[in-house]
Amino acid sequence: MRDYFHLHRKRGITLEEYDQFSMYNRSEAFRQQFLGINEQRYYLDYLNPNKYYILSRNKYVAHTLMQNAGIRTSELYAYFQPEGAVESENVSNSTSGICRVLREKGVQKCVIKTTESSHGDNVVVVNSIEYLEEDAMLHLFNGKVTRLSELLADEPLIFESIVVQTDQMASLNASSVNTVRFMTLLYPDGEARIIATFTKIGRAGKCVDNAGGGGNVDACIDTETGTLQYAIQYDGWQNIRDIDVHPDSGNPINGVQIHDWQDIKKEVLKFQQALPFIKAAGWDIAITNDGPVVIEVNDFWDRTGQYFIRKGWRPEIRDCFFAWKKTGKRYDFGRLPHTLSPKHLQKIIHNE
Repeated sequence: MRDYFHLHRKRGITLEEYDQFSMYNRSEAFRQQFLGINEQRYYLDYLNPNKYYILSRNKYVAHTLMQNAGIRTSELYAYFQPEGAVESENVSNSTSGICRVLREKGVQKCVIKTTESSHGDNVVVVNSIEYLEEDAMLHLFNGKVTRLSELLADEPLIFESIVVQTDQMASLNASSVNTVRFMTLLYPDGEARIIATFTKIGRAGKCVDNAGGGGNVDACIDTETGTLQYAIQYDGWQNIRDIDVHPDSGNPINGVQIHDWQDIKKEVLKFQQALPFIKAAGWDIAITNDGPVVIEVNDFWDRTGQYFIRKGWRPEIRDCFFAWKKTGKRYDFGRLPHTLSPKHLQKIIHNE
């Protein structure tokens, strides 16, 4: 308890973080480098201003923005907006309208997502579509069949193309798109940097790679070489174990080197430079034969990746934060934590 209160006073570490990340067994280097939720909120409120929140959080807005900025994403087929009253080439508020859009584009397979979900939640993969006069029968990845009208309710949805990953990434787990998380920073001089990379790998028969949606295999990626290492099987914070191969297929994970890694990194850095509203981004990237494809960009991400890479990213985030502070730019802080007093927080930020 004395150790916890010390880290709470010096770094704002919460009791949950102290327990989940086993701070009592960590090296002093990891404890110093770890970025907890209280500090993270402060830095990200400045680097990713609240006024730009919707640009990454809403999948339809983010998709449209990235497409116009030249950032490679999946194809957006249709946007269902139940509160809208205007029909357009890609947007509709009715079952018949969405059917029209999908039929005119010849869509037979797609992914359906709610616009503001995360962690792999509310993702529906459609393997085939049987068009009716005013509706459609959707044959889903999980073997179920449902009417399109049964999915369309009062929540906005986007319909996207299915991303096809490389054979190498599919070998990690064939049923899911196994994404790479790139943590990037943008500096005032326009330079973009990658500060961490790791991969999330699905389990057999699951269509998403996130632990919250059924996948629970993760591995650090050496940012310099693209080599996978430190693979773990995650079955809850109290049940994490090191592995070398996928628990279902037995295919190797540790030691796999991602093909064309240097070119992939160059493209991701350009993605960050093309999206200056978010200066500290967490990109979920699918590796395809055409290059990296953005599945999602996060302006506020969890801290779990520090467990995967066995290293904290506090020094890098702080460096970018203070670089921007020196420019004199001022932003409104909209997500400040309530677990620390402002005086305590300022002492943590500036008393180095």
